Amino acid sequence: MEIDAGELLKKINTPVDLKRLDHADLVKLCGELRQYIIDTVSIHGGHFAASLGVVELTVALHYVLNTPYDQLVWDVGHQAYGHKILTGRREVFHTNRILGGISGFPNRSESEYDAFGVGHSSTSISATLGMAVASHYKGETDRQHVAVIGDGAMTAGMAFEALNHAGIEKSNLLVILNDNCMSIDPNVGALKEYLTSITTSRSWNRFRDDIAAVLTKISELGPDALGIAKKIEKSIKGTLLKNSNLFESLNFRYFGPVDGHDVKRLINTLDDLRGIPGPKLLHCITVKGKGYALAEKDQTTWHAPGLFDKITGEIKKSKNDKPVAPKYQDVFGHTLVELAEKNDKIIGVTPAMPSGSSMNIMMKAMPNRAFDVGIAEQHAVTFSAGLATQGMVPFCNIYSSFMQRAYDQVIHDVAIQNLHVVFCLDRAGIAGADGPTHHGAYDLAFMRCIPNLTVAAPMNEEELRNLMYTAQQEGKGSFVIRYPRGQGVMPDWRRPFTTLEVGKGRKLCDGEEVALLSIGHIGNEVTNARIALNQEGIFPAHYDLRFVKPLDKPLLHEAFGKFKKIITVEDGCIQGGMGSAVLEFMADHGYQATVVRLGIPDEVVEHGEQHELWTQCGYDSSAIVDTVRKMAVSRKTDSLAG
Repeated sequence: MEIDAGELLKKINTPVDLKRLDHADLVKLCGELRQYIIDTVSIHGGHFAASLGVVELTVALHYVLNTPYDQLVWDVGHQAYGHKILTGRREVFHTNRILGGISGFPNRSESEYDAFGVGHSSTSISATLGMAVASHYKGETDRQHVAVIGDGAMTAGMAFEALNHAGIEKSNLLVILNDNCMSIDPNVGALKEYLTSITTSRSWNRFRDDIAAVLTKISELGPDALGIAKKIEKSIKGTLLKNSNLFESLNFRYFGPVDGHDVKRLINTLDDLRGIPGPKLLHCITVKGKGYALAEKDQTTWHAPGLFDKITGEIKKSKNDKPVAPKYQDVFGHTLVELAEKNDKIIGVTPAMPSGSSMNIMMKAMPNRAFDVGIAEQHAVTFSAGLATQGMVPFCNIYSSFMQRAYDQVIHDVAIQNLHVVFCLDRAGIAGADGPTHHGAYDLAFMRCIPNLTVAAPMNEEELRNLMYTAQQEGKGSFVIRYPRGQGVMPDWRRPFTTLEVGKGRKLCDGEEVALLSIGHIGNEVTNARIALNQEGIFPAHYDLRFVKPLDKPLLHEAFGKFKKIITVEDGCIQGGMGSAVLEFMADHGYQATVVRLGIPDEVVEHGEQHELWTQCGYDSSAIVDTVRKMAVSRKTDSLAG
């Protein structure tokens, strides 16, 4: 279902069309663009509040810049909906995040206006600096390079590393700091406090305005006076800001703070900045969710609310919602508090995802024992390692794809020292509509090769609780638990915790001819497939490995000793994953068998609903049924031939 665009917006297919508008029309256009985002997301879903907050900035940037020749990078990408609409994707915007539709984030393969693909945060300054240095090298001195980074994304170490480097380059780089005190949850840390002090210091802002007024009066006296005024301004800013402003101390020329919702002033400011060489930073103050009152008041809930009634604000359940069980994330959050009440050594750590991971449950119940460290996955891991050296048991909860950023820290700071850190990898496997930057495809493969790690995956929420209980016990060392986004089965909260034997899987059912080996939540698809096959008279066995490191060797000896046809199923990459571990076992122990591996193929998987992508990748229950049938038919053919 397409949404009607406003009178001005429907005329904008590229930024060239935008430039034809008078300044007076831009305020109206901003209103139409904001309403179009509200109308579309309310019906089709997606991220919401972030893009509403940068409507005026988006219009101003495309009005002033010569995109796509000028390079514009959005960080993080969920604030780029307005950008997509203004750059030729308005008519397909309703397909956002849907299988076969446009991506929810900037994507280089989707549009020449998407200068850099983003999904994780804090990459924009590094990438844009690389573009600026390349342009300088090629002699493209007229080319602009702009990174729009949220203040939450600025908390990551990578952003600081890029600022440090950019300050010594003479490349044409503009960093726009979108300051709204929010990432998904409220921002934390010293940088947030610093930015707040800049924006709220009455004495500083009054002094700055007074100086500006005096310099304006001087400049009105003529050309010579204008030159004097500029020298005075440079001297004052060089003296005061160098000693008081973080960005100026890094050799960035700092401008702001400015009202990020005043489109006319933004255009004038950006016009002025075009002619200033070297690294610059423009500090914009915006409101996440601007223009939709409920989103302005509750920015976390309205970050990505799903479908909603735009008039009443009622958030609707999607057609795929099944009110049968809490999400894995909520089971994690409540179980962590339950365990922490019994074990005073447990500490919670998350890099800026307290609500997404449900760490906020512990932060509310035990605020002195749960830490949001900002968008800083590397720091989260090594901070957890430090806690562990002092006898604490940190539960470090990081999305699977975000853990890729802290891989060195897992090896160097945790595994080598064999520290008792429990890593809970959320969003493992296919993550859904967020697409390839968020799919947790690789954790089984990249974790199982590290010494001193235990790597496990629960098949349901009951097992998640028991794995967490097991992992926090004395002597369990470095422990990884990976689980998917979404729902499984309702745990029995009254049932006592059970200690699971590390490296011990289980045989869910015996069978004939073919053995199915699975790990984690995808085992439920295997169960569904097995039930369907039983109705056809085909009876495969099913083993839940539960641990990919260490493997349950007795269980595998049993499977290979009895079955010559094995199918492995995992919600992870088949290159180096659980199936590869099974093949290694088979080779090491001299077994002869036909092994078919089902899982995420060796390719980038785009966005869509989880089950749609399981089907596309060929490891949903239907694909499992088809694979078993082929192997069974093969047996019958061999028998007839004999």
